[in-house]
Amino acid sequence: MKIVFQHNGVLPVLKYGGIERIIFWHMKELARMGHKVILIGHAESSVREHGIELIALQPDVDWTTLVPKDTDIIHLFYNYKFPGNIPTINTIQGNGKIGENFIKNTVFVSKKHAAIHGSDQFIYNALDLEEYPFKLTEKKWDHFLFLAKASWRVKNLAHAVKTCRKSNKHLHIAGGKWWGISRYIHSFGMVGGEEKLNIIRSCDALLFPVRWHEPFGIAIIEAMSQGLPVVGSPFGSLPELITSEVGFIVNNHDELLMKLKNPGKVFNAQVIRKYVEDNFAINKHAESYLVLYQKVMTNEELNQQAPTYQFNIRAEELLPF
Repeated sequence: MKIVFQHNGVLPVLKYGGIERIIFWHMKELARMGHKVILIGHAESSVREHGIELIALQPDVDWTTLVPKDTDIIHLFYNYKFPGNIPTINTIQGNGKIGENFIKNTVFVSKKHAAIHGSDQFIYNALDLEEYPFKLTEKKWDHFLFLAKASWRVKNLAHAVKTCRKSNKHLHIAGGKWWGISRYIHSFGMVGGEEKLNIIRSCDALLFPVRWHEPFGIAIIEAMSQGLPVVGSPFGSLPELITSEVGFIVNNHDELLMKLKNPGKVFNAQVIRKYVEDNFAINKHAESYLVLYQKVMTNEELNQQAPTYQFNIRAEELLPF
C-alpha cells in the first residue's frame, strides 16, 4: 500500500511535540510493516533512514501537486479536504472550534473526543515503546511529575503546584517554566529524549489535573510506560485511560490534595507498564489504521454525517476543578 502523509515541520522532533511524534512513529511502523510510506514535508526531516520516502516541500508550490498519482491513500493530521480523487483520512488530535465541521473520514483519539465532535470513530494514540525502555525503580509517594505545556492554562499547572506545596511534596515540571520560588518545585523547561525519561523515572506519579476535555493526553501513557500511576481529573479521555490499577480520578483540588497526602494503595509498576504494552503500543495503532484505510479505499465513509464540534463555548474555557 502506498500511503502519503503531509506535515510542515521537521520530523522527528527532539523535544516538545505530541502530534509530531505520533505522525513519525505511525509512519515508521507502517514502513516497518512493508508499506510504501511517503512524507511530503520539511526538507530537513530525517525520515529516510527509517524507510520513509521524503518529498521536500517547495516554496510557492502547493503540496497537493506533489502527491504521486499512484497513491493509495492520503493520511492527514489536520482538518483539510483534499481536492483530488485520492482516498483521504484525517486524524484530529485537538478539539475543534465553535461550529467547525470535519470531513466524513475523520478519526478522533478517544471515545469522548469523538463524542464531543458527534462521531464514534476513534483510535487511541500510542507510543513507540523502543523509545521508552522500562527500568524498574523504587517508588515512594514524594516526587510528582507535571508533563505538559506549562503555559497552557487548561493543563492546570496551578493546582499541581498548589497541592504539592500544601502537602510538602516535590513537583518536577517538564514542559515549560514555573517562575515562583519553592524548594518543592523543580522546573526543567522543554525537555526530550533521555533527559525526559530520566525525569519521569525519578518521579513516583504523574499529576494530570487538566481543566478541559483532554482529547487523549500522551503524557499519561508516557508516564505509565515507566510504571508511574496517574492522578487525573474527570474530563475528556482521562476516565477511559486511567483505571483503578493504574491511577486515580479526582474531581477537585481537595481530592487531589487528599490523594497526595495518602494514596491509600500501592501501585505495581510492572502492571502499569504491561497496561501500556497491551493497549498503547504503536504496532496495534498502525494495525487499527490499516483496517480503516481499507474501508476508505473501498469508498466506505467512516462517519455517516460530517463530524462537528458539539459545544457553543470554546474548548479552552476552564472547567471547574
